[in-house]
Amino acid sequence: LLCSRLGHHRRYDAREENHYHHGVEHLVVHEHHGIGRYVGMEQLKVGGVTKDYVKIAYQGTDTLYVPATQLDLISKYIGGGEDTVVKLNKLSGDQWQKTKARAKSAAKDLAAGLIQLYAERKRLPGFAFAADSPWQQEFEESFEYAETDDQLRCIDEIKRDMESPAPMDRLLCGDVGFGKTE
Repeated sequence: LLCSRLGHHRRYDAREENHYHHGVEHLVVHEHHGIGRYVGMEQLKVGGVTKDYVKIAYQGTDTLYVPATQLDLISKYIGGGEDTVVKLNKLSGDQWQKTKARAKSAAKDLAAGLIQLYAERKRLPGFAFAADSPWQQEFEESFEYAETDDQLRCIDEIKRDMESPAPMDRLLCGDVGFGKTE
C-alpha cells in the first residue's frame, strides 16, 4: 500500500473535503483504513514494476493507493441514507479502529440480546390454533387463482407453525402486486 500526505497548498473548507453525501460520491470502505472516496484507477511504477492501483482519497489531503491485487480489502460503502452526510476517515490515528471496535461490541450486544430473547421464547408457551375448520377449507377453495408450489408450501408450513404450542418464529416476505398474488 502506498500512502501520500500532501502539504496544504491552499486553504480548504473542511465541510467540502471531509464530508460527502451518500449516493453522490463513490464512497468505499478499506478494511484497515476506513471510509474514503474512490478517485479512480492509476498505473504507478514501484520498484521498477508498473502496476494498477485503486486511488482512494481520505480526510484532508491523505491518499491511499491500493494494489489491484488487493481489491478484497475494499468494499462499497452502504451505510446511512440518501441524505446522510458521511465523514471520511483519516489515514493516521485510531479513528477507524475505534469505529470497528464499537461496531463489533454492538454486534456482540445484539447477539447476546437475541440469545436471551430466543431462550425466553423457548421457555414460554405460545398459542396453538386449531386445525382448519370446514369453513376455512371452503373459504380457501373459493380462491379463484391457482397457487404456486412455493405458495402452497409456505401456507402449509405457516399453518403447521400456528397449530404448534411453540411461539411462531417465521417471517414471510412476498410481492403483493396487481396479479394473482393479491
